Amino acid sequence: MLRSTRWTALLAAVVLATGLGLTACSSDGGDAAEGVVSVNGGEPQHPLVPTNTNENQGGRVVDRLFAGLKYYDTDGVAHNEVAQSIESTDRQHYRITLAPDWKFTDGSPVTAKSFVDAWNYGALSTNAQLQSWIFASIVGYDEVSAAPPKAQTMAGLKVIDDRTFTVDLTRPSIDFELSLGFTPFRPLPAVAYQDMKAFGEHPIGNGPYKFAGPDAWQHNVQIDLVPNPDYRGKRPAKNKGLRFVMYQSFDTAYADLLAGNLDLLDTIPDNALTSFKNDLGDRAIQKKTARYEHIGFQPTVPHFAGAEGVLRRKAISLAINRPQISESIWHGTKVPARDFTSASLPGYQDNLPGVELLSYNPDEAKKLWAQADAIAPWTGRLEIAYNSDGGHQAWIEAVANSVKNTLGVEAIGAPYPTFKPLRDAITSKSIRTAFRNAWQGDYPTMLNFLIPQYVSDSASNDIGYVNPEFDKHITAALAAPTPEESYAHIAKAQAILFQDMPDVPVFNDNNNAGHSDKVRQAKLTWNGLFAYESVEK
Repeated sequence: MLRSTRWTALLAAVVLATGLGLTACSSDGGDAAEGVVSVNGGEPQHPLVPTNTNENQGGRVVDRLFAGLKYYDTDGVAHNEVAQSIESTDRQHYRITLAPDWKFTDGSPVTAKSFVDAWNYGALSTNAQLQSWIFASIVGYDEVSAAPPKAQTMAGLKVIDDRTFTVDLTRPSIDFELSLGFTPFRPLPAVAYQDMKAFGEHPIGNGPYKFAGPDAWQHNVQIDLVPNPDYRGKRPAKNKGLRFVMYQSFDTAYADLLAGNLDLLDTIPDNALTSFKNDLGDRAIQKKTARYEHIGFQPTVPHFAGAEGVLRRKAISLAINRPQISESIWHGTKVPARDFTSASLPGYQDNLPGVELLSYNPDEAKKLWAQADAIAPWTGRLEIAYNSDGGHQAWIEAVANSVKNTLGVEAIGAPYPTFKPLRDAITSKSIRTAFRNAWQGDYPTMLNFLIPQYVSDSASNDIGYVNPEFDKHITAALAAPTPEESYAHIAKAQAILFQDMPDVPVFNDNNNAGHSDKVRQAKLTWNGLFAYESVEK
């Protein structure tokens, strides 16, 4: 009761002090207030806490509310944001100095302790944060991430003064400084720790935007943000606010875009891909982005554990006619996958050992399926779960039909109404079917795709994949002295993935998007989301 009372009083004080509110906004997802940019979105899976947000809908909001040590521009180049300097002579020991005069929207200062406390909270096993894996390279992570934890804070983090802290890693890392623009590295104000769930419903950040009042998050309807006048970084809002409208289908969102009721749409529905360039003219956007679509399998799904599971996943991969599906559904705007990362990233290779498993080969698919049947005869049907609000029905059903026609087994799509319940089933490990699995780049390296998805102890490893040899090559890739040596270890790690086929890569994204005629300009970033701050009405 004390926590709830204190939080309510604090929130009321913040609202009164700042005069928040989009009183001119409608509540039905229609036209927003003058100057406010309306964008497509969906219900976040969790309250908006940076270390527990590992999905697209929450991430696009969190990245507007919080500023980190670095930020990424539209091309994925990292720049200092809250950091004044990040110094290291060996890529293992870092001294970080913050720029002066940053503060949170409750008026409290952003200090070195704001970062160190947030990182320690994110890593502590008892807090069960989905992005805890990102702190694994920091000295002392093993102690705080143990169950139960052997320490409450990581020994590798030390506050020197209000604007300075140091970070010690267990070994040199080629990715660490670049990754500091990633969401879980954001700072938190002291008030967050009073009640983290309540904080996530009404977050107080230091980013270019803030919540537009106590009712800004209307669950399953919309989230309203307004510019933060105290933001001190290099990505200030050039509009009067953002409204994230939660659509049940991209068809509806596209109709609203054409009608002028939606300003930004980052995914054109399948049935409009042949017409959207004519419909939108110079407002149509196409861009190669760091995002992929896979089919995931947890080991609890019948017939997909152990050696049998390896054979069946390889057979399914060989049974998918990727070029045909890409052409028939997306008219060639999505590219068949050739590895487990993204073709847009530095160091990408399309000829890795095992890549033949991503080509359509019905005879080999049937052969491997028969070998799996020799271990345990197939029973039941193959179901592939997907969220109906994401525009995935057509391609999932096409994949299922390709598998059915090739292997002669019953295969169907299994729809969930929205994104959140699908993610809940996956992260709770309660899903009992295959599922559509996607990854959108958080920072522009191949390791960002491989570490969270496949490293054994990553909290974002949704498929429960464990292979110590893969982990060793990832560790070596991080410690490599040059990008070329890092890429060589990444290639070896991916060769192991092809041997195990823990999930099935299907497509890389070339993003199709558009904006309304009420928007002066809108750019897609390197990972397929809009550069929301720079959009002007």
